Amino acid sequence: MTTALVDVNTLASWMDADEPLVVLDCRARLMDASAGRAMWQEGHIPGAIHADMAKDLASPANHENGGGRHPLPKKDTFAEQLRQWGISPQTRVVVYDDAGGQLAAARAWWLLLWAGQGNVHVLDGGWQAWQEEDGRVEQGETLPQITPSNWQPSFNDNMIATADDVARGDALLLDGRAGERYRGENEPIDPVAGHIPGAVNLPSSDTLDASTHHLLAAEELDSMMPQSDETIAYCGSGVSACQLILAHAVAGRELPRLYPGSWSEWSRDPDRPVETNETAN
Repeated sequence: MTTALVDVNTLASWMDADEPLVVLDCRARLMDASAGRAMWQEGHIPGAIHADMAKDLASPANHENGGGRHPLPKKDTFAEQLRQWGISPQTRVVVYDDAGGQLAAARAWWLLLWAGQGNVHVLDGGWQAWQEEDGRVEQGETLPQITPSNWQPSFNDNMIATADDVARGDALLLDGRAGERYRGENEPIDPVAGHIPGAVNLPSSDTLDASTHHLLAAEELDSMMPQSDETIAYCGSGVSACQLILAHAVAGRELPRLYPGSWSEWSRDPDRPVETNETAN
């Protein structure tokens, strides 16, 4: 797998080179489905394509059938979208958001790895770093000339953990939500507060320098991660957990599996155990 992160200067040089490159603007607001496109229209990296969190990087929520609030996109739908974006295994892909990766860019990065695209990178520092260091901005609905590819992705489902995998208890669980949600002190979205029993809390935001939105250095990331032969990452709905997986990649660690349903799926089944700070041993 290639380097997970790319800096602004390298991206700028790739944009000027005569090699296939696709840049995806993944900015999103999880509680406002229209916000991402509005931000893209207002200004984006020249040539960047808007990747919609709800439409492109997830399937519609269906709590009756499990899957949580942001189920993975259906394979055939996502494969067709990748082709329409002109992506193939030979294409360099750079994804960015304005939250250092933890809102949607890391999710797009993970999805592309899942599809077998190993040449995908998250822009370190995201939109803010681009504005500060390069500054070129394009507005409106302008899109680059895209030639659809004929790629047939081969999805690696070994990267995914199901609720049953989680329930077996033979893997370290990393919970990427804020501490107060993990501890059960506050739950603003899902029906039950707390966490999956035995899970270790590592908020995805802790992997970032809060002032710059850059990921921490590899050594710092490595030092904050528990040691385990097998790790499963989860969060509220399978989005910010991808930031923990990205952090493992940057630290040179084995990548955790993603539990896509995350707390939004787990907490809706009354038969599944829940732990809070008060109930933990």
